[in-house]
Amino acid sequence: MRVTVICDVFGEANNGTVLAAKNLITYLVEKGHTVRIVSPDKSTEGEEGYYVVPPLHLGFVLDKVLEMNGVQLAKADKSILREAIADSDVVHLLVPFPLSWAAISIARELGIPMTASFHCQAENFTAHVGLMHVKMANKLVYKFYNEKVYQYCTLIHYPTEFIRNDFESTIKKTTPGRVISNGVNDVFFEMAREPRAPRDPNRKFTIICVGRYSTEKAQQTLLRAVGLSRFKSSIRVILAGLGPKEQKLRKLAENRGLDCQFGFYEDREELAREIRNADLYVHTAVAELEAISCLEAIVLGSAALICNSERSATRFFAADERCLYERANPVDLRDKIDYFYMHPEEVERYRKIYSEKAAAYSQSDCMRQMEIMLEDAIRIQAERRNAEEAPAEN
Repeated sequence: MRVTVICDVFGEANNGTVLAAKNLITYLVEKGHTVRIVSPDKSTEGEEGYYVVPPLHLGFVLDKVLEMNGVQLAKADKSILREAIADSDVVHLLVPFPLSWAAISIARELGIPMTASFHCQAENFTAHVGLMHVKMANKLVYKFYNEKVYQYCTLIHYPTEFIRNDFESTIKKTTPGRVISNGVNDVFFEMAREPRAPRDPNRKFTIICVGRYSTEKAQQTLLRAVGLSRFKSSIRVILAGLGPKEQKLRKLAENRGLDCQFGFYEDREELAREIRNADLYVHTAVAELEAISCLEAIVLGSAALICNSERSATRFFAADERCLYERANPVDLRDKIDYFYMHPEEVERYRKIYSEKAAAYSQSDCMRQMEIMLEDAIRIQAERRNAEEAPAEN
């Protein structure tokens, strides 16, 4: 196949969308497919298969918000897009933003089938403009996504059944969707097979939480919960990530007198070791379509506590009710943390329960399903074209 991947957002793998894009691209290249990547990432300029477009500027305030989130959007350059798309078998869109809008126009003109991944939940946008909890705002975002992108796609990739149902119920339409997890990298499965180092009895009880420091990730609930714990002085918290809320979170941790480490892990293996060595993994996000970081923790055999938010697919990963805490309720989370602190045998029991869930998230299997989706889109488009060109029966 000749596949053109349209990446409005690309560059450093500091968010799930970029990570998912890079995993798909790597897999397709390894399988011998020709892959072209259109993005605003200047670091790829001159590399084979990469087409670099200018960055999109939205004014000082919005540019600053994007910069704080480690995101650079792409400006559509139709001449570059046309060169990348021209003889493709299929075009795959990552997010429903301006570069994808322009790519759709060109692909439709050339009769090339399109697929798209659903990587941007409405709350990922509305959280940055103070409207995350306004249902009508989220509905309007989804309707806009459909009008600009998804209605034109032969097939749509949804990482979870939750986000497919959420989107379809909002736009009041059934879509040609495939539910395929973005999967967990094989390095995490390999590390999970290694013997776990004995716990150092002198080490503090360690809780790790992985995610961007942003409104919808809600790490403040964890910090407040630990601040309320009677075991606070014996607990260490690792908030692995980066983002615009870092200073507020640091101030909160300092005010609560917490032992809290902040920072982004560029080395995925180093992050995996931190997760594997921690006593608990806590996933705090209140809005999420698929939490790869939580899946990685599950694969590594972590005992995971997860926010029970109706706007998050991650709650479905929980082993049982004991592993769910009420949204924005630090007291409930504190009680669950304290329970596991006092019952280390339960930590071990839940490690085993979560480990049994891991096989379903193999990235190799998930990327093979993505490959099949792209092949099916090409086949469906060809069948439609043949049906249109077939002479009418007398």
